[in-house]
Amino acid sequence: MNPQAKLIFISSLLLGTAITTSSNHWIMAWTGLEINTLAILPLISKSHHPRAIEAATKYFLVQAAASALILFSSMTNAWQTGQWDITQLTCPVSCLILTSAIAMKLGLAPFHFWFPEVLQGTPLTTGLLLSTAMKLPPMTLFFMTSQSLNPTLLIAMALLSAALGGWMGLNQTQTRKILAFSSISHLGWMAIIIIYSPKLALLNFYLYVLITTAVFLTLNSIKTLKLATLMTTWTKTPTLSATLMLTLLSLAGLPPLTGFLPKWLIIQELTKQEMAPAATIIALLSLLSLFFYLRLAYCATITLPPHTTNHMKLWHTNKPINTLVAILATMSITLLPISPMILAIV
Repeated sequence: MNPQAKLIFISSLLLGTAITTSSNHWIMAWTGLEINTLAILPLISKSHHPRAIEAATKYFLVQAAASALILFSSMTNAWQTGQWDITQLTCPVSCLILTSAIAMKLGLAPFHFWFPEVLQGTPLTTGLLLSTAMKLPPMTLFFMTSQSLNPTLLIAMALLSAALGGWMGLNQTQTRKILAFSSISHLGWMAIIIIYSPKLALLNFYLYVLITTAVFLTLNSIKTLKLATLMTTWTKTPTLSATLMLTLLSLAGLPPLTGFLPKWLIIQELTKQEMAPAATIIALLSLLSLFFYLRLAYCATITLPPHTTNHMKLWHTNKPINTLVAILATMSITLLPISPMILAIV
């Protein structure tokens, strides 16, 4: 892709995100979401592969439908209340439509079917943008309207996302699809707590972005798209493979790694809100996704493939690893000791 064109698309992404996150008016928020959608489409379809074109088409249709629902929800609310302010969402019908629209934007179950297919048709760097940066504007809208959202619908979608994200990721062999179902599962944790503690949901989102970025950049460094390739990468970069294993376990939420922090705080907050059954169910459902994280970690470091693969086993590469990967991976593993400070902020 032309560097000038890429610069324009990345700038448009930043502009769309900034407009949505800083706006108080529904029309401005909708404008930012549309700019974001139009900016990411060329990045998805830049390889001109049929899979990439299909992914771009699916992404456009879903995001356009979700944006139309957001506009319809805000217009219905303005018709009822005379308010276009994002924080003044009081009409119950508008709240239901908005919850469904943002769930569609994020890929929450039962509106999640587009996300694994789109991620599978994109390069790892674009997949990273779809999994992290493109979820920030909808999460901001969730944060700003958290007092108005429907609790029953959100909890149902959260538990369904945790269940489907774990269950459907079990038989995947493509790393991008596994990370897509991982994203759906993590969104379930954010959705279940957004009403009771919006700051905690944002903390979960930020830590998810941090750890997922480390995983995507590591996989991009070792050029790994499926499990069979992941099994042969330990000879090239043994240290990076070991770090990837710890980062994946952190993404699974195992103590004493960083990923345990948001799960711990969310379960604690749900128990305070007298929602112990929901906390128990979502904690048990996270064991499903733990299985495929463990399988990824196992393939990355512990085992060799039991069959002959077409991938040549190379010895250590002299190519230096990006400093950003090292910093992100370290933060993804070691941030649990700062939990008292985060507890004071939240």
